[in-house]
Amino acid sequence: MKTTLDLPYDKQKIRIEIDNHRLAGILVPPPASHRNRNKKSGQELVKDALAHPIGSVRLRELARDKHRITIITSDHTRAVPSAITLPLLLEEIRSGNADADITIIVATGLHRGMTKEEMNTKFGPELVSRERIVNHDAFDPNGFIDLGILPSGSKCEINTLAIEADLLVAEGFIEPHFFAGFSGGRKSVLPGIASQDCVNINHSAKAIANLKASTGILDENPIHEDMITAARMAKLAFILNVLLDEHKNISAAVAGEVDQAHRLGCSWLQDAIGIDAINSDIVITTNGGYPLDQNLYQCPKGLATALATANEQAVIILVAACRDGLGGENFATMMRSGSPDQLMERILATPPEKTVSEQWCVQRFAEALQRYPIILVSTIDAETVKAMGFIHADTVEEALEHAYRLKGESAKVTVIPDGVSVIVRSM
Repeated sequence: MKTTLDLPYDKQKIRIEIDNHRLAGILVPPPASHRNRNKKSGQELVKDALAHPIGSVRLRELARDKHRITIITSDHTRAVPSAITLPLLLEEIRSGNADADITIIVATGLHRGMTKEEMNTKFGPELVSRERIVNHDAFDPNGFIDLGILPSGSKCEINTLAIEADLLVAEGFIEPHFFAGFSGGRKSVLPGIASQDCVNINHSAKAIANLKASTGILDENPIHEDMITAARMAKLAFILNVLLDEHKNISAAVAGEVDQAHRLGCSWLQDAIGIDAINSDIVITTNGGYPLDQNLYQCPKGLATALATANEQAVIILVAACRDGLGGENFATMMRSGSPDQLMERILATPPEKTVSEQWCVQRFAEALQRYPIILVSTIDAETVKAMGFIHADTVEEALEHAYRLKGESAKVTVIPDGVSVIVRSM
């Protein structure tokens, strides 16, 4: 007997079959529809959250006497359903202040800016045509205001459009994050609309190496501490964050004060998708398909879940389309510039103020490659895959055959169909 599984890959699914006697287990969260007991639509959930904010008066009240209002939104690499959430945020603001001068900043972090086509797809062409939308540029030396020093020692340099606003609001979604604990909330400010130098120091080798800089952890996490401090210094007054189900539909929503609302959403997510590890010698994981598997740079997220359930020296199979290749130029260059041991030695010797953009994902990959053989199933060519220290495979079946050769025909397999949709509790 075999078990058939669908793995998200770009905008489609890859179907695989595994012999039942080889399958240790499948790590998936309970269906989110079970958590939305009232069967409310995404719009209804967001409206409810906006009507009952946590730790804050309603957004319409905050907006009542404000002239310039800035909304931070996520870019094309995040699955935030902004075509639903942004119109409702705008409606809430304008119900309290119809004459507000509103600017929407796309929180690109260190990513490239969104194209007009990507904006139309994500936000809807009608909204794009009538609203002022600006891409954040982390590399513009004149685009920031220095608000002071963060716990990391970094300058808190935040986009001028946000700081000069009379009211700063952010939208996003909450998912597990492999070093910030969770996405969402304060992350809209740092790294979302912070300067390159500010992001780099926050993501330094020292911070990334901290054991608390891990999935599902906020308290004593130095990266989170920087982020929440930056959000407060920037006077982020109100957030709207959503949780998404396995189909990327809204399953819950929180709104209100940045820390209180975000922590409530994180606790909901932890309760909903926390699952026990099923340790095995072969682990298959994905980066959740599009948009998160657009490039390899994003893929430590799905990899981190596999690491949490892998036996010592297990073989990990990472399935990610990477339609845009490796990702950022620094990441691509560094990943091909030495062995995992050489990369780790170089990165750990780098002081925080000398942090190179994107080295944090290189660090997490190099750490994993020091301990595990990792087979990459993607559209990236075999030569590049091997140059980075991975094992290349064209298909999951080919990857499994290779894994069995390495671990033996009796090796058990754990499958994580969506590596960014679960938080693995260590046994």
